[in-house]
Amino acid sequence: MYVADSRAGTPAPASADSAVRPRAGRRLSAVAPTVLALGAVSLITDVSSEMVTAVLPLYLVAGLGLSPLGFGLLDGIYTGFSALVRLAGGHLADRGGGRHKWVAGIGYGISALCKPLLLIAHTLTPIGLILAADRTGKGLRTAPRDALISLSSTPENRGRAFGVHRAMDTTGALLGPLVAFMILRATVDGYDAVFTVSFCVAVAGVLVLVLFVPGRGHAPQARDAAGPTLRAALALLRRRDLRRITVCALLLGLATVSDSFVYLLLQRRLGVPDRWFTLLPLGTAAAFLLLAVPLGRLADRVGRWRIFLAGHAALLLAYALLLTSWHGTALPYAVLLLHGGFYAATDGVLMAAASDSVPEELRSSGLALVQTGQALARFACSLGFGAAWTVWGDRTALMASTAALAVCAAFSLTLRPQGTAPKGTA
Repeated sequence: MYVADSRAGTPAPASADSAVRPRAGRRLSAVAPTVLALGAVSLITDVSSEMVTAVLPLYLVAGLGLSPLGFGLLDGIYTGFSALVRLAGGHLADRGGGRHKWVAGIGYGISALCKPLLLIAHTLTPIGLILAADRTGKGLRTAPRDALISLSSTPENRGRAFGVHRAMDTTGALLGPLVAFMILRATVDGYDAVFTVSFCVAVAGVLVLVLFVPGRGHAPQARDAAGPTLRAALALLRRRDLRRITVCALLLGLATVSDSFVYLLLQRRLGVPDRWFTLLPLGTAAAFLLLAVPLGRLADRVGRWRIFLAGHAALLLAYALLLTSWHGTALPYAVLLLHGGFYAATDGVLMAAASDSVPEELRSSGLALVQTGQALARFACSLGFGAAWTVWGDRTALMASTAALAVCAAFSLTLRPQGTAPKGTA
């Protein structure tokens, strides 16, 4: 609910974020400039981060000789450590007008500074600490950034706005592995060169955020309205829809195998040479890029929860294909298409659905609650999958994850939040 529109028949006072957020009820053919600016920041930053992500599994497993359990630990840190600071980042962004941009900027800056440190880390402990610091930066920036996107959109086009942002973000994810691939083929010390270039690109992303993303000021609150305290943020879980969304995100995250393990499984099934491994994420990124905006718009029309669960159905099918004996040339294309479709149907759509259940003054904190549950669950899944792979093998580990995902998806189907129904035609 927008504060400026809460009084029927009374002219809404001008607010500090009137240049950032379109008026409710206004139907726009394009997303807000803030969304496009944040999309540009995410695009550049993802080029940097995906350069590292693309080479990290091979660097750790083949280069440093880590076991699947050791890699699962580091991958869990990489995907889940940000959960420890997401709530803090969301709360800091909500405390006082205009902090969304600057809290996000601090997060982007921390992640950028971590990239050159990988040049001097060659053992498990320092690499783990650097990845933890990098994910701390991601944890600080994610909720404020998504809050800015949400507050710059109307309920009718929020799915499309998140879809456009995720499409731009994924363009960076598509370019990052390509850049890493070219660097590895053109240089002798390829990994060091990748980490150095990644740092330079990350700095460029921070500069774009500072120069082109407008700040965010809160709309005036009623005198008796409670301020954005930490207690008020945690109390958001009393809201039925947000509580259900958070529980479902947590449960489904517990059975979602990390991207790196999916690529390692594909490499083993198909015997992909090491030099081509960094190109596997391109399939996921390409499918994500092509489907993010159409599925975001479809979620605005038919309901966000339907699209969210359909994305997990696509992921189930991808796992099933990896478990079959099929070794055809179409296997990697099918798996990566479904994998990218899963992200296109869930990533931005989940944030759009959660935004409908969170008041404006606590938007960043509310989104952080959902993200925290999901990140903690995926951290646990990485640890569990890595341990299961080490003890029982990759096939048994994937079978267990597939069964768990099917059960969690069926349970989530019964907990459909009412606030995720269609809001109208985008």
